[in-house]
Amino acid sequence: MKSRSDAGDISVYVHIPFCVRKCLYCDFNSFAASEEVRGRYVSALLQEIDESGSIMAGRDIVSVYIGGGTPSLLDEAAIASILDSISRASDISGAAEITVEMNPGTVTPDKIRGYVRAGVNRASIGLQSASDKELRALGRIHVMEDFLRSYDIVKEAGIGNVNVDIMTGIPCQTEASLIKTIDSVTALYPEHISAYSLIIEEGTPFYDMGEDRLCLPGEEKTYRLYKLTQEYLSDKGYDRYEISNYARRSGARDYRCRHNLRYWERREYAGFGISAASFVGGRRYTNTSDISSYLEAPGAEHAEDRSIDEKSGMEEFMYLGLREIRGVSEEDFLNAFGRNIWDIYGEVIERHTSQGLMSCENGRIALSDRGIDVSNMVLSEYLLHSS
Repeated sequence: MKSRSDAGDISVYVHIPFCVRKCLYCDFNSFAASEEVRGRYVSALLQEIDESGSIMAGRDIVSVYIGGGTPSLLDEAAIASILDSISRASDISGAAEITVEMNPGTVTPDKIRGYVRAGVNRASIGLQSASDKELRALGRIHVMEDFLRSYDIVKEAGIGNVNVDIMTGIPCQTEASLIKTIDSVTALYPEHISAYSLIIEEGTPFYDMGEDRLCLPGEEKTYRLYKLTQEYLSDKGYDRYEISNYARRSGARDYRCRHNLRYWERREYAGFGISAASFVGGRRYTNTSDISSYLEAPGAEHAEDRSIDEKSGMEEFMYLGLREIRGVSEEDFLNAFGRNIWDIYGEVIERHTSQGLMSCENGRIALSDRGIDVSNMVLSEYLLHSS
């Protein structure tokens, strides 16, 4: 089975697990830590990257994404050392997208200018809501004023590609407060907006509290908030290119997140840090989630390590690719697997098309608006029909 990746390029993900305080809804591998632990972790990261250089050697690195946690807790020297270590392993393309996730209240002008000097050219800022009441309900450490200051700092430092995260279906949210959030964000004209629906995950404080105590909008209202987001962002000049992601319309530049596109298109990436996932050479593996084990032997212990056979590869092709609004390409499927997509999935595609959940045009198969609304149900069927 051929990988759907370009043999000549690769992307890199770096996980920074540290936060000032963990949010009430968050199930990511993140936690508060001392300066001493942060320093040891960065040293371990550099060791893992240096020892894994062969994965990237001779390949153009087309995107780097430093996520978390709150990577913007790290100073400019730490971010620069991480990017320097990656660039020693292989060439970071001059046109590479280099993103750092940031939380309001954790950035300063000197820090962000240092990030830019190190090569960072894209920022992803976690706002979630323009309502201070809703931010408190989520357990966020910032208020709206902190976000506005942070956004100005990032732009004034020269980062010309900024994503802002917002959420729907959160405690206390109303249509009016959501519209205020969208209006407040789009007034700044960021290049990209990610709009996620709150999911109550097991193991989080929200899960332990129970939905009845959270003042969550009901199912019908949650759906309306989701649709409002789509409608308002479209009216404000943002095109949805993936179920939860919107890029500003621009004739001159494509502001879609190139790094995330590589995930959805099954292109290769190397992950470094605890819980970081990699997809290289038809193999998926994930680092240990235990920081003690990682600090002792960076990158040596894997929580998951498996080869992707043809069946799994086809399932991934559909499950991931159909998240994109443009859908999947019949030609790409044939090139990846040497088999016609209709021979494998024809029955389920025809059924979904007849139900108005999919469309098939110009060699591409995509979810319809109605199909996107029930995407979890639709996509799950492509885990069952390959052979």
